[in-house]
Amino acid sequence: MRNMTVNNKGYDFSAVHESLQSYVDRDILAGVSSAVLVGGELVDVHTAGWADKENNIPLRTDHLFRVFSNSKLVTSCAVLLLMEEGRLKLDDAVEAYIPQLAKRRVLKPRPAGIEDTEPAASPITIRQLLNHTSGLGYGFLNPGSVLDNAYNERKVMNAAQTLAEMMDVLAELPLGFHPGTRWEYSVATDVLGRLVEVVSGQRFGDFLQQRIFAPLGMADTGFVVPADKLDRFTAYYAGGDAFNPMKPGLTRLENAPFPGAFLTPVPRQSGGGGLVSSLPDMVALIRSLLPGGPHLLKPDTIAQMMSNQLAPGLSIGFPGIGPVPGKGYGLGGAVTMQPSSLDPDASTGAFEWGGIAGTHWWISPQHNLAGLVMTQRQMAFWHPFSFEFKRRVYAAVL
Repeated sequence: MRNMTVNNKGYDFSAVHESLQSYVDRDILAGVSSAVLVGGELVDVHTAGWADKENNIPLRTDHLFRVFSNSKLVTSCAVLLLMEEGRLKLDDAVEAYIPQLAKRRVLKPRPAGIEDTEPAASPITIRQLLNHTSGLGYGFLNPGSVLDNAYNERKVMNAAQTLAEMMDVLAELPLGFHPGTRWEYSVATDVLGRLVEVVSGQRFGDFLQQRIFAPLGMADTGFVVPADKLDRFTAYYAGGDAFNPMKPGLTRLENAPFPGAFLTPVPRQSGGGGLVSSLPDMVALIRSLLPGGPHLLKPDTIAQMMSNQLAPGLSIGFPGIGPVPGKGYGLGGAVTMQPSSLDPDASTGAFEWGGIAGTHWWISPQHNLAGLVMTQRQMAFWHPFSFEFKRRVYAAVL
């Protein structure tokens, strides 16, 4: 069962709460919930604003959110569980399990078209899928590029296809770069979902339920919101300007990212972005990665997960933004190698990631400190509110 008992320990989180409330008051966020853990113990839980602005439903801790890329942390844990059992190794070539990904070809620099390729210098490894250096793409981060155009034409992200069928589509497409030579956010985590199916012999969602959700008491996490929980599913909003995260104004979105999303089952159980969850469930997952347990993974595995796995000289980065200085990547999240002006000064070694709708988590192994924020705003990955939340939590605790 999930333990949401709060022991404040005398910390003053008033500045944290005021900050989050200010984003609601300025109509930048509809609502936001948060939690802070020290040593695996909850020291703060807070909600502000609305689960549904139009119907005046205040946000509660039991509301459900589209966690999108927070799903990647769950999928990474699933792969690492199988690794601990000796059923796979991180440096195994994934083609040993998914033959469609053998004999990869790679786009040449400045390709004339999708056929302008050369043989890959090496196979894709499971580690490279976990740290996003596989050469795969996403189809929307670099619009107009040869690879993104091909991903969209082949409908790589088609929710009507199973994970197995997705591998057949990827088999026909080249990589964007030679495995291990660059970092690029991608569908790699969906490939890992298929890997879990192949190795475990179970459908991906069944494995997650049996091995992660049930043991941690994550009763509200899954790929579909059941009918009896629809009243707890938050409304979803677009901001005033997709390119200006601080512009006020929210517009309610329906049928996003596709009609019926999260409301009815679809063939694709996306390990990269398909889950719905709640604040208590995410607390349970993050708590399992902090000392003091309960743990799904061994301490050595968790330490490896939170360590930079990129080759020297590589960092994370996004098209149109460029490299993100000081950020490496572990096995399922970014690692702060050198804090930026947005980060707390004491956040070296922090492990973090988030979802495109503004659900974020971070863990500081050095300080045995973790924080989570959950909101429902489109294009809110690494939004200023999440960095301000982190800075104020560090200031309150350290």
